[in-house]
Amino acid sequence: MAPAAHTTPRSSPTAQRKYFRRSLLMWLIFLPLAFIIVIPLLFMVTMSFTLEADQFRMPIKWIPEPPTLLNFRKIFADPLIPLARWFLNSLIVASVGTLVILFVSSLSGFAFARLQFPGKNVIFSLLLFSLMIPAAITLIPSFLILRDLKMLDTYHAIWWPAAASVTGVFLLRQHFFAIPIELEDAARVDGAGRFRIYWQICLPLVRGAMLALTIFSFLGLWNDLFWPLIVLSKQTMLTLPIGLVVLQQGSYVQRGMAFAGAFIATVPVMIFYAFFQRQIIAGVTTTGMAGQ
Repeated sequence: MAPAAHTTPRSSPTAQRKYFRRSLLMWLIFLPLAFIIVIPLLFMVTMSFTLEADQFRMPIKWIPEPPTLLNFRKIFADPLIPLARWFLNSLIVASVGTLVILFVSSLSGFAFARLQFPGKNVIFSLLLFSLMIPAAITLIPSFLILRDLKMLDTYHAIWWPAAASVTGVFLLRQHFFAIPIELEDAARVDGAGRFRIYWQICLPLVRGAMLALTIFSFLGLWNDLFWPLIVLSKQTMLTLPIGLVVLQQGSYVQRGMAFAGAFIATVPVMIFYAFFQRQIIAGVTTTGMAGQ
């Protein structure tokens, strides 16, 4: 008599029904959430290619008739709206600021994870405690410090407060802490110094966390409106989010130009995600896989 074939839990009818119900429940939950996120984005794209006279037409025509580039031509032709300059400013602020955040956070995280110095645990506990302090409380002191350092109306007023964020330090400290001490001991035997161990041994091993921090930092700096609006006042120094606010001021707001500006501000984020989709998912996934 032949032995009965072994049935895996995944292939059993009961398991299949449970898997189907679970999948159906997730679709019912996340599909409406996806529509909530996607519909405003589609509305922005539609309105940016719609004539100004048709902006308030109801019902909404999701495919403009006819589609037009007039809003983009007007926004780039207006001498009072240096959109190309604002776009370049945002790119500089986000790119350089991300590099500063990565360098400062990785050095600090390495120090708290791998070095021994007096008061290390106390200092790290105070840093974690600062996460519970609302940003509005430190707003005026930060502004006054930057004023006394004569950093207002410069991008240093954006980069260095962002680099002082505790989130990146905590994230990378946890990942540095998970690296086996034997690797560091072997490198030290070979004559490597502290910085070389940090740069050549430990830093490549936390690549996933670095990628996740890069994503969060770049998008945060690119989309930030509140703090640059406070520390920047020269029109040539403004970033794109502030420029969109300026674009919507005045006695008559042209919705088509406003939507076109928002579309231009969104395109780099879309391209960034399209090219680095797998790396983004992998980086975000590894953020929770750190040592204690």
